[in-house]
Amino acid sequence: MKKSTTAKLLVGGIIIASFSFFYGKCLTIDELKANYKQGLPSSTWHEHWFEHDQALSLVYQDKNVAVYYDKGMDKSVTWPYKTMSAAWAYVKSTYGRFGDSTRLYTVFHQGIYGGGHPATYFDDSHDYRNTIDCGLGTWQKPTGEQLAMPIHEMGHIVSGASHGVKGSPSDALWGDSKFMEIFNYDVMLHIGREDEAEKIYQQMQTQYDDFPRPKSLWFKNWFYPIYSNYGKAKVLNKYFALLAANFSQQKNQQGREYTRDINWGEFVHFWSGAAGVNLKEQAKQAFGWTDEWEAQYNAARKEFPKLKYK
Repeated sequence: MKKSTTAKLLVGGIIIASFSFFYGKCLTIDELKANYKQGLPSSTWHEHWFEHDQALSLVYQDKNVAVYYDKGMDKSVTWPYKTMSAAWAYVKSTYGRFGDSTRLYTVFHQGIYGGGHPATYFDDSHDYRNTIDCGLGTWQKPTGEQLAMPIHEMGHIVSGASHGVKGSPSDALWGDSKFMEIFNYDVMLHIGREDEAEKIYQQMQTQYDDFPRPKSLWFKNWFYPIYSNYGKAKVLNKYFALLAANFSQQKNQQGREYTRDINWGEFVHFWSGAAGVNLKEQAKQAFGWTDEWEAQYNAARKEFPKLKYK
């Protein structure tokens, strides 16, 4: 490191340390270096995406998250600070880095902009920050939807920007929420919320969707058997790693992006590669099977021969 850089780091470190002390946390020298590289979160952030147009205030930051509230948020609500930090820390340790920034920018609205959405470091819409933006009528308790919604949006960042590739080819098949069900279940288990994980598990025993066939039990008959039998979070991450290493993509300004959606035969082939076993019978149980899928599956095995399984 050059002397000038060292001096800047030391000066910046004093500023950062003072800032972090104000928020009740002192940063290590490694964290100071990380902050020097990526910059501290700004004290305010004005929304400029979709219909959002709120002035946001930074209410908490640490090495994992920057938490922003709009003016309608109850400032006495502080549970998102440590909970979002723990969740994102677990996501990073499980699925790897997401761009240069180690922080997740978490935006909370109260009484406006109902629902949630994600953005990733690939997206200029949110200033190239990994972001979750959530709105509800109340955020008083870290239970149910209040806890599940922000973690659900983290799952979209995982499925849409992991291993350095932009996009989620699987969205065409699993829609908005099917992967997020097993993702939320796993994250809850690893942030000390076994109670919420159990609620998800019980709910998913009977909750079905009408795709790809009527009364499909995605969690019960597909994701949970794969998760519980073949490595838990490791198998989830391996699926995305295999996609990033093998599936159709092209370069973009920030790295790479997928060029097309995945089909059912490829979907089963890649999950089989992640699990290390042929999951076609599991797919039949969960979703049925068609001649078209069989042809897709056989074609996938020829096109992506590096995926190995028994």
